[in-house]
Amino acid sequence: MMDNSKLTDAARRALTEAEERRKLTSEKPPLPKEVNGRAGPEPTRFGDWESKGIASDF
Repeated sequence: MMDNSKLTDAARRALTEAEERRKLTSEKPPLPKEVNGRAGPEPTRFGDWESKGIASDF
């Protein structure tokens, strides 16, 4: 953690506001349920698609 004793009041307020924004953005809403989607992990997470044993990069 930083030594806040050397910071100005404006800098302390900015750090406090930034921390609050980080907390708000770190809470991600759940993804909606996919209808008729593929089973298993999200393919775009790994950078390629697989269909019937054939993988293709994109």
